[in-house]
Amino acid sequence: MADRTVAQNRKARHDYFILETFECGIVLTGTEIKSVRDGKVNLKEGYALIRSGELWLVGVHISPYEKGSYYNHEPLRDRKLLMKRHEILRLFSKIREKGLTLVPLSVYLKEGKRAKVELALVKGKLLHDKRDSLAERDAKRDIERAVRRSDRD
Repeated sequence: MADRTVAQNRKARHDYFILETFECGIVLTGTEIKSVRDGKVNLKEGYALIRSGELWLVGVHISPYEKGSYYNHEPLRDRKLLMKRHEILRLFSKIREKGLTLVPLSVYLKEGKRAKVELALVKGKLLHDKRDSLAERDAKRDIERAVRRSDRD
């Protein structure tokens, strides 16, 4: 069974230089996983941090499950991410040295069962960097259009 992407953080690709990506598991409660399967996840304000040797996802909004009762979860609670200890320590040293950040790029269901988070080690873009990447993207698009037109003729 193929992986199904539930939510993406498109703004992250615009606002940051992505240096490295990681796959990690996420600890969810019963109603949270049901909301994730329904696609009710918002990653815009999310980031990850390391607290006492553990990786935590902060600021990600998972909407309360519609059919849940008083067992429903809090939408903005911090959620633990699952990653091997040596990987967490390596990330911790990179973040402290270079002033980098961990940002979630997407949430997806692996094999239809387990929720995974694609986490990226990123460096912030300045305004002129964003303009450069937009200009580069537009130039690529123009080149592709020209190639397609020449193929038709």
